Amino acid sequence: MGKPAVENKSDNFAAQIGNMINTVIFDMDGLLVDSEPLWGLAMREVFSTVGVQLSPELTHKTTGLRTKEVVSYWHNYFKWNTKSPEQVTEEIIDSVTSKIIADGHSMEGLHYILQFFQERNFKIGLASSSPKRLIDAVLEHLQIRDYFQAVTSAEFEDYGKPHPAVYLACAKALGSDPLDCIAFEDSVTGMTAAKAARMVTVVVPEPHNRQDARYKLANIQLNSLLDFNDDKLDLLRQ
Repeated sequence: MGKPAVENKSDNFAAQIGNMINTVIFDMDGLLVDSEPLWGLAMREVFSTVGVQLSPELTHKTTGLRTKEVVSYWHNYFKWNTKSPEQVTEEIIDSVTSKIIADGHSMEGLHYILQFFQERNFKIGLASSSPKRLIDAVLEHLQIRDYFQAVTSAEFEDYGKPHPAVYLACAKALGSDPLDCIAFEDSVTGMTAAKAARMVTVVVPEPHNRQDARYKLANIQLNSLLDFNDDKLDLLRQ
């Protein structure tokens, strides 16, 4: 008779951890709603009122940060004194909110991915760098509010992405351990936040960013939300 098989406890533990994944948390801007171009337009318009001209390349530099952090970054650089950073921040938020309500479109696969996880009885959350009033406007505009059991904004955290605070707050609100969560992101900043929260991470970068080598830190990279399926979910659970 051959020797009895030796149980590999570490492999079994890893499998148990993977099978416990029962929560998904989504970023919003650039992932669920095609808002990044509208953010860029709003920022360029408002910054121009204080004499600051930002190219599209420069607006991409701060993708994923909170609005007040974007304004603070450029205020430290250009040092305008005609409006306060707080006023510029509010004007940008007002502008992008109105633009999204008027022209904002859902990203490809939005309803597919939400229904995918809903049908599999996942807890579903949203963790965004955007202020709460903008998040609320987007959820109403896209008519997707009812999919989410928790919605968190980095506006109320001490630190924004790439700090993991907003992801940890969302997991807590959902009653989930971060290790049981899948995070969906589109930016390097957001991916870094999700990884720091110890979540398995799926990235769906904008086409012009797909070759960024930093996305290799994610567990899976997709070209569209439509590309996610049960095979990908099983891969994340291994």
